[in-house]
Amino acid sequence: MQFYGEAMTKLIAQLAALPGIGNKSAQRLAFHIIDLPQEKAEALAEAILQAKATMRYCSCCCNLTQEEICPVCANPKRDHSTIMVVEDPRDMAAYERTKEYHGVYHVLHGAISPMTGVGPQDIRIRELLGRISEDTAEVILATNPNVEGEATAMYIAKLLKPLGVKVTRIANGVPVGGDLEYVDEITLYRALEGRREI
Repeated sequence: MQFYGEAMTKLIAQLAALPGIGNKSAQRLAFHIIDLPQEKAEALAEAILQAKATMRYCSCCCNLTQEEICPVCANPKRDHSTIMVVEDPRDMAAYERTKEYHGVYHVLHGAISPMTGVGPQDIRIRELLGRISEDTAEVILATNPNVEGEATAMYIAKLLKPLGVKVTRIANGVPVGGDLEYVDEITLYRALEGRREI
């Protein structure tokens, strides 16, 4: 049943199709968009269309960019011998916010997940292997610490080992501000395993 007319129903449906947006959030966003002044609504629509038309994948690391090569890969001050492998551009942005990592990245755009039909051929593993050279000192596997991320990290590590490159996995453990009594056993074990001297 259409309560608001066809145009509003269509807008809500399109918003609800976005990841992480449920029906109620889609309705809230739709009403917000309708309440925007005309010029702001047009600016939003134009920003969406412009991003869709101009964004592409970096020819080196597969990050989203408007140029052939993204700013990180193009930066000569970055350590190009160290490659951090992440699942998506948001993970890369999270590491960049730390201002502590000075190497380059490789964005997989997903993780291996047989349950959802995502295999190694569906993510950017082939492109990663093409980047490995004698100048590559280390590949850091920074996939998510879940079943899919672990499977992806193990698969990539198996492919890289014969190439003679150092392969490492990010440490994971107890989150800052967390109470130990609420942390699961695997996380506690990994925190203990990844301990360092202070």
